[in-house]
Amino acid sequence: MSWTSSWTSLTAAAVGLGLSLSLLSGGALAAPPGRPAGPAGPAGPAGPVVTRAALDPALVAGRGARVAFAEQEAENAATNGAVIGPDRAAYTLPSEASGRTAVKLAPRQYVEFTLPRAADAITVRYSIPDAPGGGGITAPLDVTVNGKDRKTMTLTSQYAWLYNQYPFSNDPGADLLHPDWWITECACVPAATTPAPVITKPFRPSHFYDEQRLKLGRTYRAGDKVRLTVPAGSKADWTVVDLLDSELVGAPRVRLTAANVLRFGADPLGRRDSADAFDRAIAFAKRKHLTVYIPPGTYQVNRHIIVDDVTIEGAGNWHTIVKGRQVTLGQPAPDGSVHTGVGFYGKDAADGGSRNVHLSGFAIEGDVRERIDTDQVNGVGGAMSDSTIKDLHIRHTKVGLWFDGPMSNVRVSGNIIVDQIADALNFHTGVTNSVVSDNFVRNTGDDGLAMWSEKTANARNTFTRNTVQSPVLANGIAVYGGTDTTVSANLVADPVREGSALHAGSRFGAEPFTGALRFTDNTTVRAGTYELNWNIGLGALWLYALDKDIDADVRVTGDHYLDSTYNAIMLVSDYAVKDLYAIDRVRFKDVRIDGTGTSAVSARVQGSASFENVDARNVGAVGVNNCGSFNFPSSGSEFALIDLGGNDGGRSTESWLAPWLLPNTITCDDRPPVVAPPAPSTW
Repeated sequence: MSWTSSWTSLTAAAVGLGLSLSLLSGGALAAPPGRPAGPAGPAGPAGPVVTRAALDPALVAGRGARVAFAEQEAENAATNGAVIGPDRAAYTLPSEASGRTAVKLAPRQYVEFTLPRAADAITVRYSIPDAPGGGGITAPLDVTVNGKDRKTMTLTSQYAWLYNQYPFSNDPGADLLHPDWWITECACVPAATTPAPVITKPFRPSHFYDEQRLKLGRTYRAGDKVRLTVPAGSKADWTVVDLLDSELVGAPRVRLTAANVLRFGADPLGRRDSADAFDRAIAFAKRKHLTVYIPPGTYQVNRHIIVDDVTIEGAGNWHTIVKGRQVTLGQPAPDGSVHTGVGFYGKDAADGGSRNVHLSGFAIEGDVRERIDTDQVNGVGGAMSDSTIKDLHIRHTKVGLWFDGPMSNVRVSGNIIVDQIADALNFHTGVTNSVVSDNFVRNTGDDGLAMWSEKTANARNTFTRNTVQSPVLANGIAVYGGTDTTVSANLVADPVREGSALHAGSRFGAEPFTGALRFTDNTTVRAGTYELNWNIGLGALWLYALDKDIDADVRVTGDHYLDSTYNAIMLVSDYAVKDLYAIDRVRFKDVRIDGTGTSAVSARVQGSASFENVDARNVGAVGVNNCGSFNFPSSGSEFALIDLGGNDGGRSTESWLAPWLLPNTITCDDRPPVVAPPAPSTW
C-alpha cells in the first residue's frame, strides 16, 4: 500500500511539545549479536538441511503455505565462500536474507546443495552489486549437478537496489527526496538544520535480492549435488546466494478442447507481442463457452489483458510464461498511470467490474524497476467477483495482485509471488467474502498481504495458510480497518524495517475496525523490526491506533511468536493523538512467546488487554513495558492488563505477567537493552 509521511508525526509533534530528546533521538537500537562472517568450509553439513523460513519444519507444522519445493539455506550447504550474518539492522545484505544469513562468493567460489528429494528444477535467491550509477548489471552463475551437466544462469540486479526515502530512487547518488522529513540518521529535519547535515550516499540502500528459476533438463535423485559457482571473470565482484528451492515440476498440462492462443496468432517464442492474439482467443472462448489455453512457451504481452467471464489456463507456471516490457504512455491515463505493462485485469468496479474469471497455471513476469504509486502495472488487477486465481507465479510487477473493489467472492490460492516493488496482494476498498490461502510470498517492497478498507470497508475476508518471507518494508500481513476479518495459520518471517509480521492499523484513512478481528494460530519468526522514524523496536504483532480507536472484538488465539527482535506484542498510538485514541479489550489466549529481544508486551497507548494461557520464555527485558499514553498519572498507566490465569514463564524465575505489573503499573523503560534470545526450539 502507499507509504505516507504519517510515520513522522510522532516525532514532529513531540518536538513541538518539547518532549525529552531521550524519547526521540537516542542512538539506534543495536541488532542482537550473532556469529561473525567467515568461511563455512568446504565440508559443509553431513546431509541436506531442509527448512521452512529458515526454521526446523517441526516448529511450523500446519502453518504456512503448502508448497511443492524444498527450501535449503545456503549457510547450511557446503561452500568455500563466506557466511555473512546474522544481522537484523536494515540496509545490509544479511538483514534481507532468509534467516538473516547468507553466503557471499567471490569469482571461482561455490556453494553446493545436496538434493533432499528428486528434482528437475531449482530456484536461486541471490544478490549481485548494482551498477555504479544505478540500473543494475548482469553476471553469470554456473550450475552443475554431480560435477556435470553445466548450465549457466544469467543473474541480474536490474530489478533490485533501491535507495533513499519513499517512494525511493534507482539512483545511488540522489540527494534526499524529502529533505523536509525528519530522519533518524541526524535526528533532525535536514532542510531546517544549520549547518546542514552531511548525508552519506548512497542513502538507505535496500531491496538487494532477486531470484531466478532454472529447469535442469532431467530428473535428479535425492543425494545428488547441485553446485552453484561464480565463474572467473564475472562482472560481479561478489555474488550472495541466500537459498535454493528444488522441486519436481513434471510434464506440462495439456488441454485439447480449448481456445488455444496459438491458433489466434500468439508467438510462443516471445519475438512479437501476443496481446492482440490473447484478446482474440478470449473473445472466441466466450462465444463458444471454452477455456482459453496457453501452451508452453514465453509470450510477450506489453499491456493489460482485460478479462471477464473467462477461464484462462496455462500448462503450469514453469512451462507457460507471459512476459512484458514496461511501456511509457504518451500521456497519463485517467487513473494517473504513466506506464502500462503485462497484467490480467478485471473491469473497473465503477464500470460494474468483472465476474467469473478463472486464471491458473502460468507465470506473469513484469518489468517494473521503480515505484510509482499511480501506475497500474500489477500482475492481476481491477475488480473480479466470483473468481479464482490459482497456481500463478508472479514477479517483477509493482503489486502481484491489487484488487480495487467493491467486489466479492474471490479465491486466491496456491500462487507464488516474489520480487515485487510494493505489495504481493492487496484487497483495496470494499472486497468482501473472499479468501487468500496457500500462497507463498517472498521479497516484497511493502506489505506482503494486505486488506485496506479505504473509503469502503472490506468485510468477511480470510487470509489463511500463507507464507510471507522477507518483506523489505512494512509488514508481512496487514489489516487496515474492515469488518469480520480472519488471519489464521500463516507463517511470517523476517520483516526488515518499519513493520511487523502481523499488523492491524487504524491508519491510511481506513474505515474503522468493526465486528470481529481474529489472529489465530499464526507463527512469526525473527519479527518485530526497528521503526526508523520513531527510533524504537516494534512487536511481532503490532496493533496501531493512529486515525481511530481500535475497539472491535479483537482476539489473538494460538499464535506463536518466535525469536522476536524486540517485542512479541505491541499496542501503540501516535504521540500526536495519544489522548484521542485507544486500543481496548483485546483478548490474548493460548499464545506462545519463545524469545524476545526486549519485552513480551509493550503498551504505548491507552486501553486494555486480557491474557489467558500466554506462555513465554527467553524474554530479554521486563515482561511488560507499560508506558500507557505517556501522561504518567499517579493512578498508574492508562493501559490496563487483565490476568485471566495460566500466564507462565518469562526470564529467569520471574513471570512475564507478574502480579506487581497488574493492572496498570507504569514500567516505561522506553528503550531497554536488546538481549538476543537463543534459537527457537520445540515447546
